[in-house]
Amino acid sequence: MNSRFTHIDHPGRGAGAAGLLLALLLPASIPALELVDNDVRRDATVNAVEQVLPSVVNIATRNAVPARDPVAEAFQSWFNPYYRQQAPDSPYSLGSGVVIDESGYLLTNDHVVRQVEEIAVKFVTGTNVYQATVVASDPKRDVALLKLNARPGEKFHAIRLAREDDLLLGETVLALGNPFGLGGSVTRGILSSKSRSLPKENTPLDIPNWLQTDAPINPGNSGGPLINLRGELIGINVAVLSEVKGEPVQGIGFAIPIRLVEDALADILPTEFVKSYWFGARVKVGSYPLVVTSVQPDSPAGRAGFRIGDALLQVNRRIPKNFIDFGELLATNAAADIAITVRRKSGLTDLNVRLVPEKSVFNAALVLEKTGMKLEPLTPQLLARYGVRASGFAISNVQPGGPAAAAGLQSGMLVTAVDGQAVGDATLLAKLLYGKRAGEAVRLSIAALQRTGNANFWGKGEVDLNLR
Repeated sequence: MNSRFTHIDHPGRGAGAAGLLLALLLPASIPALELVDNDVRRDATVNAVEQVLPSVVNIATRNAVPARDPVAEAFQSWFNPYYRQQAPDSPYSLGSGVVIDESGYLLTNDHVVRQVEEIAVKFVTGTNVYQATVVASDPKRDVALLKLNARPGEKFHAIRLAREDDLLLGETVLALGNPFGLGGSVTRGILSSKSRSLPKENTPLDIPNWLQTDAPINPGNSGGPLINLRGELIGINVAVLSEVKGEPVQGIGFAIPIRLVEDALADILPTEFVKSYWFGARVKVGSYPLVVTSVQPDSPAGRAGFRIGDALLQVNRRIPKNFIDFGELLATNAAADIAITVRRKSGLTDLNVRLVPEKSVFNAALVLEKTGMKLEPLTPQLLARYGVRASGFAISNVQPGGPAAAAGLQSGMLVTAVDGQAVGDATLLAKLLYGKRAGEAVRLSIAALQRTGNANFWGKGEVDLNLR
């Protein structure tokens, strides 16, 4: 099918027209209307909007195109409540997002914040402008997690996440965001179709993997929440279908379902590692109580007796509100034993765990053990010596009879990626290799110095290495 659908982030805008001050003068003889509890206008839609709107944000990003004005001034003009279209070559773009943790973590689309230099955030119900940074991102699922640069102790209104299996075909849904840069906006429709299939490995997400709704979604809505009438997040607005075989299409918008959003969050911010410490158990992203989905062997969590299916009720007698809060509670108490209460079929159990610094385990020694080669990070000095521009590692030693030797690797070669993923330091590489079983293969992207006639050049290729 020859179809066209577009992501719904929006190109930037310049300063708008001056604001208009409108005054409505009522004669003194007209009494004020009294508010009553049974106001017929206050239905489930209004209640859901009032509940969620304080967690919705407008996002402005600046890319690498040079701007004449300072970034702060450009962002300030963007936050003018009136809209005027900016030139097509504008270095600014607009999107939406939603806060999922009161400490200032928020969700948006990866494509909204990919390869940008500056991110500014404003709540649709407020006036303060915050800078934000990308904590982690999943381009495959088009999900990004941001953190507001807020004042110490500042709290924000967070949305609740719906259960991943709690979707009703035809139920009323609401799309919130920043369409066309106009500011906070709400549209209503129904859930037209649930996610039709799971994404296949190494394939991009597309229409079959998304929720479909006829709630109007427009450019600038990218990253905003799609909610149910309980005010729960059921998806992240991502795209709108505008054309099929040359024919215009109306009323077909798409959102990334909460199931895929939670999967992405679990991968990009895994609880096996909190800050610079190793815990070793992954919990399912979602509402309280959090549930353990995997336990790494020989990890602190594994040695403490954690099991798959454990429901985490308390951390040092504090209730973790979500997976982010759980990680923060672990990191805060990392220097001492941590008491965690879990619920199992047999009842409540108290477990004690002590985290360990991740670099004490995930380091060059583990890489050597798994691969049989010693690697050195490509420092500026090494790059100058090799006369090459690259990132990754240089192979400094290969153990005879080891996996690297069996794969034909030699000292002086460069390792630039593992399984297609760039890895810049030994800790990240060791984490990636740790989860692999003995005998399992990883694909290394290799650069090797070669000679043709009187000329030397760097040849590139890929090598499969079976780990031990």
